[in-house]
Amino acid sequence: MVFERIQELLAEQMNIDKEKITPQSHLINDLKADSLDMVEMLISLEDEFKISVPDEDAKNLLVLGDLAAYVEKKISK
Repeated sequence: MVFERIQELLAEQMNIDKEKITPQSHLINDLKADSLDMVEMLISLEDEFKISVPDEDAKNLLVLGDLAAYVEKKISK
């Protein structure tokens, strides 16, 4: 469920067909996200899931499956 919501948010934010966004998608290499896209995505995730993502964590969350797992772990605390 977390991945599907992230998929929807990214598809809307980046104007990408959500079917092209998979758990293996790399934000920069596959989805062509730039630094502004990354910041906007993190803000959206923080708002949507009521979490905080420190910068030191964010720089390592580039594959969507890893990002979804990170969010799931944060919301389960």
